[in-house]
Formats: sequence, structure tokens, C-alpha cells
Amino acid sequence: MQGHTWKFGNNIDTDLIIPARYLNTSDPKELAQHAMEDADPEWFKKMKAGDFIVGGENFGCGSSREHAPMALKAAGVSAVIAKSFARIFYRNAINIGLPILESPAAAEEIKGGDEIEVNLAVGKIKDLSSGKEYKAQPFPEFMQAIINAGGLINYIKAKRKS
Repeated sequence: MQGHTWKFGNNIDTDLIIPARYLNTSDPKELAQHAMEDADPEWFKKMKAGDFIVGGENFGCGSSREHAPMALKAAGVSAVIAKSFARIFYRNAINIGLPILESPAAAEEIKGGDEIEVNLAVGKIKDLSSGKEYKAQPFPEFMQAIINAGGLINYIKAKRKS
């Protein structure tokens, strides 16, 4: 997958990803319209489906709401790359099928607006703007299957049918 990047800093919490005032809905399309609103009020209007978020340390810290990765996925984010993720965000992202990659070097060096290419299967991140390549730990096969299915519920439904 290929797209442009949106760069955010350290400790981007779930309130910045999807403000609590919008948690009266679980509609992914409505949540998407407010994703990252408190970090960048115009982000949803400027970003394009297929873009990436690049964050610093502890991305997704704060409350354990599944709404945060759901809003990003519904907004069209291809994947989130960060130095590190809060554990509950990490698990919630997998559960709803949002690809995430931990790569401290990529998160540090990739600039907002760079065009990147990501191969999730092997954990390769290529910054097409600078020509640099980065490595992230690829997910184990079963986690890749969950993401490819669009999340844990879809994965379980598919398993039951087979």
C-alpha cells in the first residue's frame, strides 16, 4: 500500500484520536469525520483514503475505547506507524483490522507529507520521498489473517464458515 503521511507527536491519546464528545455514536462513518479533530481540526478534510499516520511514542494512550482505531480506519487510514503503541490501542487496532507498525527509526525520520510504501507481510516501510527504507516487526500469520479479514469478528465469522 502507498500513500502520504500525517505526522503527530508523542503520547497521542484516544481523546485526541476521537474526542469523548463524539462517543455517543458507534457509527464508524460519523466517528471518521471527527478523527484527529482536537490535534488538527482540518485533518479529516485534508487527508485522503490510503494515507498513513506516523506517531511518536505511546500512540493511543489513554482510555481503552475501541472508537479510536475504528475512527482512523473508517477515515481511510491505511496504517499507523509509531515508535510505540499503548497496549490497549494495539489490541483494539488488531481487533478492528487497523494495521499498525512499530518502527522507531521510521517514526523519527519520516516527515509529514512524505509518500511512503508499506508491505505489512514483511514489515517493510519505504519512504519514497527520501528513498530510505525501514523495518518493522511483521505480525505473526494469525494476526495478519485477522487484519486481512477486516478485524476479529470478521475473522471468527469466516473461520466458522470454513
